[in-house]
Formats: sequence, structure tokens, C-alpha cells
Amino acid sequence: MRPEAGISNGQQQRTRSLYTPEQRARRDASRWTLVQGILAPVQFMIFAVSLFLVVRYLTTGDGAVAATVSIVVKTLALYAIMVTGSIWEKVVFGKWLFAEGFWWEDLFSMVVLALHTAYLAMLLAGIGTTAQQMTVALAGYAAYIINAGQFLWKLRIARVEQPRGMAPA
Repeated sequence: MRPEAGISNGQQQRTRSLYTPEQRARRDASRWTLVQGILAPVQFMIFAVSLFLVVRYLTTGDGAVAATVSIVVKTLALYAIMVTGSIWEKVVFGKWLFAEGFWWEDLFSMVVLALHTAYLAMLLAGIGTTAQQMTVALAGYAAYIINAGQFLWKLRIARVEQPRGMAPA
């Protein structure tokens, strides 16, 4: 795309809509939009409980089993939202991952996924102490918070760009 006279590429990208009208229609019609809308807050609730349990274990030494189970449940929820999110992206944008509007979010999702998977690998292979394993989980949780912020920002952008008279997604 050739930049318009006097408008930088960065300015053009900022004025480009997150969704084309066709993508918005596919998003609004897809059952995967609802699935994502349900899984995201469920995953966040699991995260909040797990974060409490992990911090409690790391500060007091109590509740290792509960913290471990909570991390595994959080990781399974992450896998579920990643798979269904990829399906959603394919339906809406025609790509399984790294669609233009969500490229950076998908990239950071891979970091989150890698850290959670590293935790599971450490747990299953018996690598490191329980505290070391949970420190890796906390790194995954920190990355998850950043990634969740990215998606909340995109949700905000989508709502701002919503054509007048249409219900928000």
C-alpha cells in the first residue's frame, strides 16, 4: 500500500479498522466469538485463584498440591482458549494465527503458551524444585496478564469502531 502524501505508514496503520465489514459480520455470526467470550473470563477466574495459591505456597510453603493442581487447570484452560481462539481467527480472518489485526497478540500468546508448557514439562519430568517450577508458572502468569491486556485493548478498539446502531461484540 502506497502512503498518501503527508501521511506516514504509522498514521495509516492507526486509522485502519481492526475489522473489515466482512470480517465484522463473520465475527458477529461465529459461535466461536461466544466461546471466546465465555472462556476468557473463566480462564481469568482460574488464573486469580491459582495466582493466590501459588503466591501462598511460595510465601508460606503451604498448599503445594493445591497450587500445582491450579496451575495445571490454568494451563488446560489456556490450551482450550488458544485452540478455540485459533479457530475463531480462521473463521473471521481466514488464518489460523497471526492475522494482521492480532499479530502481536498472537505472538505474545505463544510466549504465554511456551511458559505454561515449560511448567508442565518441568512438573512431569521432575525438573527443578516445586518452588522453581512455580516460578516458571509465575513468569507465565505475568506474560498472561500482559497478553490479556492486549486483548482487552483490542476489545476496546472493536467497540469504539463499532458502527452506530449495531450492538457491541
